[in-house]
Amino acid sequence: MIRKFLLKILWIYQKFFTLIGFGSCRFYPSCSEYARIHFENNSISSAFYHTLTRILRCNQLFEGGVEYPLLDKLSLKPTEIGVDSIKYWLVPNKKNRFYIIKNFSYKG
Repeated sequence: MIRKFLLKILWIYQKFFTLIGFGSCRFYPSCSEYARIHFENNSISSAFYHTLTRILRCNQLFEGGVEYPLLDKLSLKPTEIGVDSIKYWLVPNKKNRFYIIKNFSYKG
């Protein structure tokens, strides 16, 4: 319930308010996309922590660059596997954690 509410707020922000400062994020994926991926795949407390630290680093004092979100634990197993049915690619990092990379050919 809370997760859906927070994702809806992020959706509204991405739909309407990112037009004001389009292209101003120093990271890829953007901070709002990073937050959305975390809230979809990790616990709410972990998502808040990682989103807050990311937003605090999104300024001129830090370099920015490419920073993919990390999945805390792998729990979902797809039932149908195909390039168009996979929403995120998981790339192993260390200690059973995965980078989450968005699949741009996902249709869902």
